[in-house]
Amino acid sequence: MGLVDDGRYDRGHEEPSAELTDDVYVDEDDVDYTEEPSEVAPVPQARRRPRVATVPPKQHEPEVADLSRIVSVRPRSYNEARVIGENFRDGVPVIMNLSDMEDGEDKRLVDFAAGLIFGLRGNIDRVSSKVFLLCPPGLVVGPEDKERIASGGFFNQS
Repeated sequence: MGLVDDGRYDRGHEEPSAELTDDVYVDEDDVDYTEEPSEVAPVPQARRRPRVATVPPKQHEPEVADLSRIVSVRPRSYNEARVIGENFRDGVPVIMNLSDMEDGEDKRLVDFAAGLIFGLRGNIDRVSSKVFLLCPPGLVVGPEDKERIASGGFFNQS
C-alpha cells in the first residue's frame, strides 16, 4: 500500500558534486541596468450589457399544511432516506421518527434531511428528541398541530 518507507527517495546513496547552501549568487556583469522599462498596453474594457431589471418573485403567504397529507416515516436504516427525500421533494411534509435507528445511522439521516431542506429551501423542526418534522417551502404546520404530533396523537391517514 506504500505505507512503509522503502528508501527509494533517500539521497544518501548519491555523491553531491557541490555542497548545498541557502546562499544566492548573482553575477553583477549579467545585469543590465540601462534598459528602459517596456511599455505596458492597457487591458481592453469589456463591453457592458445593459442591465435587465429583475422582478423579485411574489411572496406568497405560507399555506397551512393539511395534516392528512403529512407522511410519517419510521426508518430502521439509512436506506429508507429515499422515501423521505421523494415525499419532501413532491411537496409533502414528512415526520421523521428516528427512535428505531442506531446512534450513528440516525445522525446520518439527520444530516441527509438537513441537506434536503437546505437544497429545496424547506425547514426542519425538532418535535421531540428523535422526531423531526420536515416542511417543504411554502407550507407551515401550525403550533397546535405540532403539539399533536409531539404528543403522539398523529396517525397517518393515507
